[in-house]
Amino acid sequence: MPSKAFPIGAPLARLAAGLNAGAITSRDLVERALERIAADGGDGGHAFCSVDAEGARRQAQAQDALRRAGVRLSPLAGLPISVKDLFDLAGQATRAGARSLCDAPAATRDAPTIASLRRAGAVFIGRTNMSEFAYSGLGLNPWHGTPRSPWMPGSPRVAGGSSSGAAASVAQGMATAGLGSDTGGSLRIPAAFCGLTGFKPTQRRISTQGMFPLSPTLDSAGAIAPTVACCALVDRLLANGCVGDDVFALAGYAAEGLRLAVLDNYVTEQLDPTVSQTWEAAIAALSRAGARLTRVRLPLLEELSSLGPYTLSSMEAYAVHRARLDTHSAQYDRRVLVRILSGEAARAADYIDFLKARADAIARAGAALGDYDAYLMPTVPIVPPEIHALEADDAHFAEVNALVLRNPSIVNLLDGCAVSIPCMPPGAPPVGLTVAGLSLADDHVLRVAAGIEQVLVRTRGIA
Repeated sequence: MPSKAFPIGAPLARLAAGLNAGAITSRDLVERALERIAADGGDGGHAFCSVDAEGARRQAQAQDALRRAGVRLSPLAGLPISVKDLFDLAGQATRAGARSLCDAPAATRDAPTIASLRRAGAVFIGRTNMSEFAYSGLGLNPWHGTPRSPWMPGSPRVAGGSSSGAAASVAQGMATAGLGSDTGGSLRIPAAFCGLTGFKPTQRRISTQGMFPLSPTLDSAGAIAPTVACCALVDRLLANGCVGDDVFALAGYAAEGLRLAVLDNYVTEQLDPTVSQTWEAAIAALSRAGARLTRVRLPLLEELSSLGPYTLSSMEAYAVHRARLDTHSAQYDRRVLVRILSGEAARAADYIDFLKARADAIARAGAALGDYDAYLMPTVPIVPPEIHALEADDAHFAEVNALVLRNPSIVNLLDGCAVSIPCMPPGAPPVGLTVAGLSLADDHVLRVAAGIEQVLVRTRGIA
């Protein structure tokens, strides 16, 4: 089968059109994905915790049969999708990338997100690796290995976390899109580190039932995929259970006239030179395209980093894990265990105070940013760091982890939504630009992001 049948990074719309025209089959796409997962020297063994090859083949054959019978199918039907190892799939164990859950029983039913994708005809190719219990922005995993960014393969760099395997699977052509989660940047960081697009929806729009929790208040589900329209397709399926005929119409939106707040404090500190230059070039391109940019300084951003002695994630993560720590803590990744235990000393009053402070921050952000179509910032301040250096030094890991989580976690704390779009020139280190909005502005943010994406694609010289 020619490789052009499943080019790495092909938009879902192109693949869906090929399937509907009979130019390719779902079985073709699945076999090509399985070849890439199993390829010598590839990253399939790190990107996936498990691969369901025979199950994927059966699903693909069923979708091909429906197409041959003339049944009108969803745009996602027959496309191989990877699933982060914290979503329940009926008949499979959900282990959240952890050794301490090696004895977990098989799930008895699909998570609502999985059920929506299954009804749409998605083909589940396998369960992707992740930071243990989703509690890291870097993607290191001592049990399954660490997925790699496609950048600089000779000097392995992290794919980003916690949805590390999801991003690696898409970046390396092992899936057309990856289902993941985002509590403080876990979709957008890997997207940025792997040159992909990632969308974090408003938390309450999409069910998190059947998803192993990190911080139930902040956890959200979404996709990592090649384009904004691809992420929008998955988002609509997850939120609504179906999609309309206009699902790929986002390409018609333009950046001209958009009112965009460019955050100019806190999120632009400690940018490495590559990110800084790429970020400024992208902002300049948007200005030339007619976007109305306003540099905005928000003192609120500095305050978000000191809402209290404990983070919401640490307090809620400790509540999730405390019953298992007495008997299983020795089986936890030490870097993850430290973060979970940081919430142990929190009192009920600390938790209540944090929630009050967060509610106030959300209101203040709405007042400051409500007149803009979206606000922009670099997704991550640095390019993907080397895996070896992070594995060798826990203090270095903690410092870098805090830095990569800094910008994207703002959106989670403010109960917003955000898209990370690649904005670097071809062949350059991967850099992401974040297009963010307030709570429940998801559809508008996706339209704005699609317009910005068109400018960045033209600027990057990509057809």
